[in-house]
Parts: sequence; C-alpha cells; structure tokens
Amino acid sequence: MNPSHDCRDLLLAELLGRPASPQATTDPLRPILASLLVGRSLNQGVLPAMLGLSEADFHALWSRYFPGAHLNLQDGPGEDIAELDDLLHLLLEYRAGVRQSEVWLAHTVAYSCCGRNHLWQDLGLANRGELSTLMTVAFPALAALNVGDMKWKKFIYRHYCSKEGIYVCPAPSCSECADHAKCFAPEV
Repeated sequence: MNPSHDCRDLLLAELLGRPASPQATTDPLRPILASLLVGRSLNQGVLPAMLGLSEADFHALWSRYFPGAHLNLQDGPGEDIAELDDLLHLLLEYRAGVRQSEVWLAHTVAYSCCGRNHLWQDLGLANRGELSTLMTVAFPALAALNVGDMKWKKFIYRHYCSKEGIYVCPAPSCSECADHAKCFAPEV
C-alpha cells in the first residue's frame, strides 16, 4: 500500500466526480488539470498554488472544471526564470488552438521549467505518461517534433534554443552526442 499514491487516486476521483461545465466535461485535458491540482495539494512539484496562472484564470479553471470547495494548495519552491516569457510564447505558438485549457497549460508548463527534476515531476504529475498526454493534446505540433522521445524539458529547451539560434550541444546531432543516454533514457 502506497499512502501517497492512494491519496492521489482518491483526490483525483473526487475532483473528476464533480459536475463540470459541458465544455470542461468533454475536454481531454481535464484529467491532466486535475492531476496538476492534486499534485500541488500533495506538495509535489514546483508550481505556485495557482499553477502559474493569473487569479482570474485560476478561478475560471476551478469554477468551470472542478466547481466546489478548493483543495488546500500552497506555493511550491519554484522560482522565476529569465526565459519564462520566451518559453510561454513557444508553447502558445504550438498550442492546438481548440480550448482555453491549452493556454492555461502553456503557462503552467513554462513555469515548471524552473524546476530541477524531470518536467512531469516539476509539474506535480503522477508520471511521464500524463505529461506526454498533455503535450500531444495541448501542443500536438510541438509534440510531433519530438520524434526521438527526448525528455520533455530537454526537448522544449533544445527547440527553444534552436529557434533562437543558441546552440549549446557540442555534437551536431543527438545520435552523435556523448550525453545521448541522459536525454533519451527512461525516466525513473
């Protein structure tokens, strides 16, 4: 029995059992948003209590997607990073353009890049699979570029740097790089 896992499952079920707006109910990103909130309530990840969103956006997320009492959320240990706005613009450029939750998740993912762990951990998600779902649904064109299944934070930064003309990798391609295993190895 894993108390943290069991608690996560119970909180997730409670949030997803709440009556949401019709638009929110059909949003495939709703379970990911719930997992972000549960992770923050369990003090997992680096996000602030409002997930990197403005107060208005955070309240819109709660009222549309999970109406009712808020979970007890506290700020995580995240910090502002100089490239936050650039990462946000990159994610917004690649969003699917279907739903508001993509914009919220762009803010949340960009903010979580300040952490020092894998992106899914810095987001407070349960596993990398949730992050892959987030990326393929909210940012499908960007996710499609990750053909080698590079770790998401490394991929986002590599893409950002290449767009900006910043080349920090010593090898001309990933397959020739001595750090290949660090970027593409399974996450634990």
